[in-house]
Amino acid sequence: MGVAGNALAEHELYYRYVVLGYVKDGSGLGRPGVQVELVRDKTGFSYIGETDVTGLYVIVVRLGDESAGERLTLRAASEAVSIVARFDPKDHAHDRGTRVDFLGGRSVETPAAFATTLREFLAH
Repeated sequence: MGVAGNALAEHELYYRYVVLGYVKDGSGLGRPGVQVELVRDKTGFSYIGETDVTGLYVIVVRLGDESAGERLTLRAASEAVSIVARFDPKDHAHDRGTRVDFLGGRSVETPAAFATTLREFLAH
């Protein structure tokens, strides 16, 4: 029973950190099929995703409460950006994550848009 309990815990909200966003070209069009990689700088472990037809990517990372403040490197095509996993480790009720868009050669992190973008993604 201990194994099943541990396996279920891995899927709990407080073990997930979601990074999502869009990869777009210089004219604002989504770039489908672009590989996106998120690396935990502390461990070197990477998570791979790919953009859909609209240029949206969603990567779910296993980060527990103890990982608040951890540095992550996000790469899309030839672009890379360093981000910090910011969340309240005491909050086990809300999704944890951020939104990072790659827009024609520059990256823009917009944490305030995370929850809305995640809801829209899950609604489809």
